[in-house]
Amino acid sequence: MINKTKKKKIIEKFKEHVEDTGSASVQIALLTERINYLTEHLKKHKKDFHSRRGLLILVGRRRRLLSYLKNKDSQSYGEVTKELKIK
Repeated sequence: MINKTKKKKIIEKFKEHVEDTGSASVQIALLTERINYLTEHLKKHKKDFHSRRGLLILVGRRRRLLSYLKNKDSQSYGEVTKELKIK
């Protein structure tokens, strides 16, 4: 999982204003980190279907947030996808 220091670094990198912890770009970055962690976990544990379901839920949530961000602010969308190397 993500420890506190790693989470703080991600929030600092993607925040839009001083006290920002929940904007779409921050949420997408945190979800991407969790998705990467679960992907590595599932490479080792191929039959862990409960974690696989959780991964699919996270991917769907990130996809919805990405489409929201694309409609709201396409420039920010481009920056986030480029930085996280998704899509």
